[in-house]
Amino acid sequence: MNEVLKAIHERQSSRVPFDSNRPIPKEIIEQILEAARWTPTGHNMQNYEIVVIDDKTTLERIGSIKSCVLMEFLQDNYKHLSFSEQELKQKKTGILSTGFPPDWVDPAKFDQVTHSPPVPLSNSVRGSPMLLMVLYDPTKKAPALAVDVYGFIGLGCLMENIWLTAQSLGIGMQILSLSATISVEKELKQLLGIPNPLKICYTVRLGYPTIPAKSLRVRRDVKDFTHHNQYGERLTKNNGI
Repeated sequence: MNEVLKAIHERQSSRVPFDSNRPIPKEIIEQILEAARWTPTGHNMQNYEIVVIDDKTTLERIGSIKSCVLMEFLQDNYKHLSFSEQELKQKKTGILSTGFPPDWVDPAKFDQVTHSPPVPLSNSVRGSPMLLMVLYDPTKKAPALAVDVYGFIGLGCLMENIWLTAQSLGIGMQILSLSATISVEKELKQLLGIPNPLKICYTVRLGYPTIPAKSLRVRRDVKDFTHHNQYGERLTKNNGI
């Protein structure tokens, strides 16, 4: 199998704790940032900045910031859950409910969860020795676009470049939505000295997993999402592949 395709197949979210006492070598971070550097972006606007965070004190201060669980998240998340591996294999989309606290996957308890005391971000950071915070610069927009669609696509390409490189180098990775609420983003920007109009897009959690990060991964078959010449005309071995 092609090495790039192999990395794509093996890539996964490491939702397990990382070894906080095992730093990521400088040469590995340099390779990850080099991959980020060559991200394709609309009009080559390079609409991102990346904050590398590996100072333990700063990581602890980030971890101490508290956040509430949003009702919108719980409701939207619930729509994409499967409650058994068999169900997930049949759907071929979404994720297993076992990846979340029991109260987060029980609609009867959503109101209770959203009115519970805020929880520290350390619950999400989970011992990671390094975070990469990706910032979006809305002033770097491709021409003649009312909504910066290509800018957002570029930020997704950036994520994939980082992820595949980390995967190929044996580094665990997970995307964190640390700035899911306005109040949390405000605290993070103040802590890290991030100026306006930059926005926190997402945060990458990197490290060495303390336990194997194995989980069931599913995808639709190629024939289920591919159309041949006309929408609805499926691509098959008989008409193209």
